[in-house]
Amino acid sequence: MDPAAAELARTFAANRAVGSIALTVRKSAGITQRSLTREDGSLRVRFPGARAMELEAVIVNTAGGMAGGDRFTLDMTVEPKARLVVTTAAAEKVYRTIEPAATIDVRLAVGAGGSLCWLPQETILFDRSRLRRSIEIDLAEDARLMLAEAIVFGRTGMGETVDSVFLFDRWRLRRNGRLIHAEALRLDGGVAAKLGQSAVAKGGVAVATVLVVPGDDAIAEKVRALGDGFRGEGGVSAWNGFAIVRLCAADGAALRHDLVAVLTALRSTSLPRLWLN
Repeated sequence: MDPAAAELARTFAANRAVGSIALTVRKSAGITQRSLTREDGSLRVRFPGARAMELEAVIVNTAGGMAGGDRFTLDMTVEPKARLVVTTAAAEKVYRTIEPAATIDVRLAVGAGGSLCWLPQETILFDRSRLRRSIEIDLAEDARLMLAEAIVFGRTGMGETVDSVFLFDRWRLRRNGRLIHAEALRLDGGVAAKLGQSAVAKGGVAVATVLVVPGDDAIAEKVRALGDGFRGEGGVSAWNGFAIVRLCAADGAALRHDLVAVLTALRSTSLPRLWLN
């Protein structure tokens, strides 16, 4: 690399947002409280609720979004019998870039008898954005998990369209160290044409996945009972001790309506207030 190009690369790297959060919670005297909190860079975590059996954590990105080369790491550990619900202060926006991609690495661990609800608000991908994300989940045999991730292609309420993005999304779910579910999604290039295909999204631009552990046919029936009220389309499957809900809608507002309906039906307590504003 010539000196000018090297200097440009160093300048680019120096101006990237890099952030991390490490949070560990434990049960003590009937409530869940923090035992470790570490923040670095542009990420913060706040705890707006009162002391309770389930601790609420809100992730804040002070950078106001993500651009090419930004790197975030989120590491959440729930110790035995503790209960944690995690959300975000706002939808995460991933902006246009040439290269490289923005990167998000999520690691979630839940101990015996523990419970984690991972409920970030939507990720919005702008036209020509690039994102690589990995989610690694490790559960004890009797741990409980509800994980919801939603992706919206463009700010549909503002009439934006997304013609091209790069998205690589990799999930791995383990119970007692044994891999029980793996999935990966890759979109590269003409995403509008791909989403327009009937077998993909039939023109929808907002999608979500809800992963529930443990999950069985009773969970699936609760979701199916909501079908007539959906503004988009939804499907649910249960096997191998867990359930997966897939949602697709024509815009972000319709997806959020359906996602709130599913989460409300499946949670034993109310959603975080930020989800209901």
